Parts: sequence; structure tokens; C-alpha cells
Amino acid sequence: MSSLSINNVEFLGSGLVRPECVLATKAGNLYVSDFRGGVTKISSSGHIQFMGGGDVDGLGKLKPNGICMLADGSFLVAHLGDDSGGIYRVYRDNKIEPFLTEIEGKALPPTNFIMLDHQDRLWITVSTRQSPRANGYRRDIADGFIVLVDARGARIVADNIGYTNEVYVTRDGQTLYANATFARQTLAFDIDDRNNLCNRRIVAQYEKGIFPDGLTMDESGVLWITSIVSNSILKVDPKTSRVDLVVQDVEESHVNWVEDAFMLGEMNSTHLSTAKSKVFKNISSLAFGGLERRTLYFGCLLGESVAILNGTVAGEAPAHWNFDSKTD
Repeated sequence: MSSLSINNVEFLGSGLVRPECVLATKAGNLYVSDFRGGVTKISSSGHIQFMGGGDVDGLGKLKPNGICMLADGSFLVAHLGDDSGGIYRVYRDNKIEPFLTEIEGKALPPTNFIMLDHQDRLWITVSTRQSPRANGYRRDIADGFIVLVDARGARIVADNIGYTNEVYVTRDGQTLYANATFARQTLAFDIDDRNNLCNRRIVAQYEKGIFPDGLTMDESGVLWITSIVSNSILKVDPKTSRVDLVVQDVEESHVNWVEDAFMLGEMNSTHLSTAKSKVFKNISSLAFGGLERRTLYFGCLLGESVAILNGTVAGEAPAHWNFDSKTD
């Protein structure tokens, strides 16, 4: 897989603000979360369109983190406010409306991620109940949770996770994987016939410099994971727990600085707002797209565009893969 090298990274788009999450479709379009308060479309022809951006009552502008696309072309956006969260629906005509702002009678804290699976279920993550959120950047705090929205409504289906980040549900709908960023773990759950999560287990435990964030799967069933801070791309075989480092772009001194703070329980937002790297700018998510889904697209916390690497392995088709019928 020689093409997966920082020397071969290209970039697409410009002027994006904190493009944390990226989606790819069969039509060749990319959709990226944008901290200007909505979703940016980068079409196959390179045309850029921003959607959303208006003020939301009581919130001001949305702070989109994770996003998913629905069959009608609208988007559900995880709002990662300083002290507010929830899921909001952004339409292509810029309309914004609340979708889910409370769970079990309580306001959703700053909300990290949302995924639509092939069974039309929505999986939502809240990384921590701590306020400010950076208080959760610790090994000894595990108060993140996962929310499911299905035909029975919305409910918490997993709790006490060490900073819940992205999740991925297999195409057959029977297994959910979840990254726990500051527990340094990738977890797996079985999904039972009532859509409850059970049989929680650790698929991978990571060491120095690895803080798992983005998560997807290739057609062979191998997980692909990004790590913030170290700008790492990893492959994890969930059957054997084997972890392979594919690409890394970071200065060792930067990792050591963050590690020291993390081990002392002193890590804070300044450790995520800087990057000591040659190319990547704190990559956070990844999506397979392009011809035969063999191209990797990366969202990032500190960049203004989407990073691209051409590979040889095909990714699993996401639930939204065929939702786009037009390229522009």
C-alpha cells in the first residue's frame, strides 16, 4: 500500500472551518461539517456549496462535529457547543431545525457524532458529561455514552465510556464499534434483536501517542482508525485485535509534550489546538470514496480543506452511499 504515505497527500476544497467529519457518496460528492454553522458540499467538479449558517434560537450558530446524510438529502448534525449539545437537521435550502435536544428528560451535553446505519437506525455519541468538556481528557474519567434513535424512540444504550467518539455499525447491523479516545480503546458491542447493545468488549488498546477518533471499515472487515495529536492512521483486525500503523505524521517532541500532560491528568484544549506535523493538521475522521471506494478522505480539526490519499483497499459502502443522484 505504498500510496498511503504523507508524501502522496493531496487536498480538496478551501475556506472550510474545522472540517471535522467528512462523508463521501457514489455520485462523487463530499460533505463536510463546517464550524460556520452547517455543512459544506464539495462536488465532483470542485464546486463548493455551504448549507446552513443561520442562527438557532438559544444557541446562535451551530458548531457541527459529526454529520450524517438522510435519504431526502438533508443532514443531521451533532452540535458540539461549549456548553450545549443536541442533534439538528440542516436542509439544503439552509433551513435548520432541532431533531433531538434531550435524552431521558435531560438536555444533551455537547454532542460528538451521529451515524445512520443500513437498518435506518441513528447512533449518537456524547463524549463526556464534564463541563468544560476538556475536563474529560483524562484516563480516570469514563462518563461518555451512546444514544440510539430507532422506531421505539431515543434512549441511552451504552454508558460509562472513556470519551466516546466515532462509532461504526457493520452492514449486517449486528455489531457496533466505538472509539473511546481518552481510554485509548476501540470497543465492540453486539446489537440484539431489540437494538440494545450487549457483550461489551475491548477490540484494541492503544499505547503512547494514539488517541482514537475517526472510525470506518473496509470490505474485508478491517477497521480503519485515525488518531488525533499524532496524525496517525491505523488498521485494526477486530477478530485478532492486531493493530498496524499505516501512516503517522508528527514530531516526537509534540507527542511527548501531550503524553506528559495526559499521564499527569493535565491535558487540556491547548494540546489539541496545535499540530507539529509536515502535512496533516490533526486528522480526525476518514471516509472511503471515489472510484470503487478506494480513496481515503480525511476530516481535520485544524485545516481548511479535506486531505486525500489514494489506496488499494475498498471501503464498505455507507448507508448514504446512493442518496446522491446528482453530481452538482
